[in-house]
Amino acid sequence: MTRMRLFKAFCLRFRLCAPCRLPSLAGLILALASLLGAVAFLSPFFTAPEQSAMNSMAHSQDALLVLVLVSLLALAAVVTNLQAGRMSSKTLAVLGALAAVGAVLRLVPGPGGFSAVFFLPILAGYAFGVQFGFLAGLTTLLVSALLTGGVGPWLPYQMFAAGWSAAVAGLLPHMPRRPRREIWLLAAAGFVLGLFYGLVMNLWFWPFVFQPQQAEMYWRPGVSVWETLRRYALFYALTSLAWDIWRGLGNAALILLFGAPVLRLLRRYERRFHFAVGDGEMVNPL
Repeated sequence: MTRMRLFKAFCLRFRLCAPCRLPSLAGLILALASLLGAVAFLSPFFTAPEQSAMNSMAHSQDALLVLVLVSLLALAAVVTNLQAGRMSSKTLAVLGALAAVGAVLRLVPGPGGFSAVFFLPILAGYAFGVQFGFLAGLTTLLVSALLTGGVGPWLPYQMFAAGWSAAVAGLLPHMPRRPRREIWLLAAAGFVLGLFYGLVMNLWFWPFVFQPQQAEMYWRPGVSVWETLRRYALFYALTSLAWDIWRGLGNAALILLFGAPVLRLLRRYERRFHFAVGDGEMVNPL
């Protein structure tokens, strides 16, 4: 038993703990939230919505319901983590602070599709793990939308895309003994996640749009899966890729410039939030 406890402590210390633990109730709640997001994004492909030359009516009927549901699920995950001792008031305060600062960073101007709002969620997901990253992405986009007046039917889909991006960062390997290589890894991930965000976000309106003069890059009911993927790839390359490259480059540049000190600060909090329960087994708050 002593060896098993030492092995678990080692896994937790070096961020290898995911295979060693069963999913928490909060993790299952957030998995349900992700499933809700996947259904929300993909449902138009099965319901064949009315298409037009513009996307102003995309998800206008269900966006509010999706926003309410994902907000309730995120709140339920936080409350469950607090009750289970996986989060504390200090952890919650860090989550709120990251969301507030991230929302302000959205006001930083930049070229093309650049936005500094993804900088902190990516680092938070990397430092604190998948669940915390998902929550950080959700809350940061929600707070930033309220701050900038960017509330609309696109908001819950922005929240999902940002949450998934930050959660993916939590899956990256940790190399604390090689900080330079680690920052370059994070910068490369930030670039890819900038593209990933745009690739996912376009799906919130693409099935609702059709322009006959460019029919080859829009979806039509009845086309095959492979034809849908081909059309979407063409649409993405022609309309969104250039903007998303700027977003990715912005993420990478911010991580290269400021990632190291911010990551050290987040890790300092992450170490302090470990605590002992029961027979001395170390538990991570998320």
